[in-house]
Amino acid sequence: MEMIELNARIVEALLVASEEPVTQSRLNECLDQGHHVDLKETVDYLNDQYENAGNSFFIKGVAGGYQLVTRKDFEGYIRRYLNRSGRIRLSYAALETLAIIAYKQPVSRPEIDSVRGVNSEGVISTLLERDLITVQGRSETPGRPLLYGITQEFLRYFGLNSTSDLPRLKELEEILKNHTADYAYTESQKTEPPDHNKITDVPEEPETDE
Repeated sequence: MEMIELNARIVEALLVASEEPVTQSRLNECLDQGHHVDLKETVDYLNDQYENAGNSFFIKGVAGGYQLVTRKDFEGYIRRYLNRSGRIRLSYAALETLAIIAYKQPVSRPEIDSVRGVNSEGVISTLLERDLITVQGRSETPGRPLLYGITQEFLRYFGLNSTSDLPRLKELEEILKNHTADYAYTESQKTEPPDHNKITDVPEEPETDE
């Protein structure tokens, strides 16, 4: 087996096994002494193979490392599968709050409340627990409220390499709209038995903050 093939198999195995993005430094730690693998070069080699084979996945730069991700063509199937599997999803309120923090960071809760028009204390607490946001200091405004910003986990969760990869506001609105429709569909499946002969309207997004 040629060295590039061996390196490719090693990197591919780590990508499949790891829940975190694979970085050059972490890769170096698991290699035998004297064995060097250029991660970016190997990722490019693997992606060429995946592209030529027509695979449904590829390797993407995420949060300073690399992860295996699926192609956009299969997004609908995956979303429906994950909805039915009961995967924990972020609520619309959480996504809305995350968007505000991502684009305005560092930002205080009063500023977030002002943009959303509702109290965000509960949803901020949830986002902190999930390590999607972090406290970055205190504002100099009266009361010195805490300032919040996004984390590396936020980048990993949304498959972003850095904040420069954040979608434009128009694209973000589309993401939020799609999420709302998915959430409504999922909730209807939980509360109503399936009736294939009945046509129902998609319920509106519940007005909750958590």
